[in-house]
Amino acid sequence: MRAVIQRVQSAVVIIDGKTHASIQKGFVILLGIEEADNREDIQWLTQKIVGLRVFADADGLMNINIADAGGEFLVVSQFTLFASTKKGNRPSFIRSAKPDVAIPLYEAFVQDLESISGKAVRTGIFGADMQVQLVNDGPVTIIIDTKNKE
Repeated sequence: MRAVIQRVQSAVVIIDGKTHASIQKGFVILLGIEEADNREDIQWLTQKIVGLRVFADADGLMNINIADAGGEFLVVSQFTLFASTKKGNRPSFIRSAKPDVAIPLYEAFVQDLESISGKAVRTGIFGADMQVQLVNDGPVTIIIDTKNKE
């Protein structure tokens, strides 16, 4: 499981020309799921994200987590995070999980994130053609891969 976490001032997901979900200050999480992912990956990743101290404290240092900053979450499925560009110019997505595996894991990730954070999590729609607009704050962008825990 791979997540690209962006600290944002605001973000919105637009589907079919209409706002589907939006947040103010918080995290946009682009989530990629591969065939080898499981429940353990979800638990580890959600704990890591909720604990990230990347919001500024009174001294301007990145020392506060999202809960203490009063931030929100927006999670968007992103199978392209497992693109392989080793051969040619057309990416291969062979490592990305198929929907029958990815959808239940995506939904479990969102549920765990809500449970651990105590906040409602906004989402896109799995597999939809989405436009994601965001104002990256900092910019701060963190990439976490559950296969690189150590």
